[in-house]
Amino acid sequence: MLPTDRLHQITDRFEFLEARLNAGPQASEIAVISREYAELKPIVEQISAYHQLLADVSEAEAMLADPEMKALAEEELPVLRAALPKAEQALRIALLPRDAADARPAMIEIRPGTGGDEAALFAADLLRMYERYAEAHGWKLEIIEQSLTELGGIKEVIGHVSGEGVFARLKYESGVHRVQRVPSTESGGRIHTSAATVAVLPEAEEVDIDIPAADIRIDTMRASGAGGQHVNTTDSAVRITHIPSGIVVTSSEKSQHRNREIAMSVLRARLYDLERQRMDDARAADRKSQVGSGDRSERIRTYNFPQGRMTDHRINLTLYKLDQVMQGDLDEVIDALIADDQARMLAEMEG
Repeated sequence: MLPTDRLHQITDRFEFLEARLNAGPQASEIAVISREYAELKPIVEQISAYHQLLADVSEAEAMLADPEMKALAEEELPVLRAALPKAEQALRIALLPRDAADARPAMIEIRPGTGGDEAALFAADLLRMYERYAEAHGWKLEIIEQSLTELGGIKEVIGHVSGEGVFARLKYESGVHRVQRVPSTESGGRIHTSAATVAVLPEAEEVDIDIPAADIRIDTMRASGAGGQHVNTTDSAVRITHIPSGIVVTSSEKSQHRNREIAMSVLRARLYDLERQRMDDARAADRKSQVGSGDRSERIRTYNFPQGRMTDHRINLTLYKLDQVMQGDLDEVIDALIADDQARMLAEMEG
């Protein structure tokens, strides 16, 4: 059974927020009210569609008593009744608790794992895949720190992704990505297996994470480019060490002030992510087995080039469209991961 009282509470709250927006709230309230209104709107639309369907069923049932309308009612009723379970399921999904970070921008970090030069080249391929995925969704992916190999691979890259619903979708990319292919550096045609690690962190604001000045050490150094060549002669690069956690963040843009901003932003994201993981661990001891756990030591996906297939191991999904996937066509697998995550949450709530 759907929680009728909660449906009324949500509808009442939505109508209250709508009235406040129409009345012209104070400037300090607009952002908060608009955000909550936007979050509730799709839920209210699902509630409205469900109630309309119930009303249509009742109306058709009443028509059965009218000889002139009976034939029409007998034709419509099976269709309407068949639509009810789907509408109920859609509403249950809409009512699921939301990850508070889903609407946030994200930091995406990619690093090569086992595999040497081939792993670094694969890390670069993953970056291009996410750049194309971001472009397809109208998001902006900005590279804020990058270190390249002489072959064009990636030693490390940190990007900032902004747009609508970024973290809600990209969070499923955290983990170890494995590739099986013949490297461009391989002359004997042998298939190699290598890996790269992806970490997707929700962007944190200063109000989310308080970092006392005593907890960090800031060092400046000379910024350098690919191959170790200096890109400037001033000590503009910044390295921030968070003493309690041991996290070290660097940024090597030309502006030292900008580097401090970038490094602090990345540090806040990592600390915020640690706190989220700590809270998740407290809520679910079996978190590592759950989709979207964000465990970056877990192998989540294999890209097999000789067979043209991509397999996501969390949900045993295999797609024979590797070329499209590497071009940024990730929606099919991410949609499947979201659906699996929702099914697990529904089972937990109803169990």
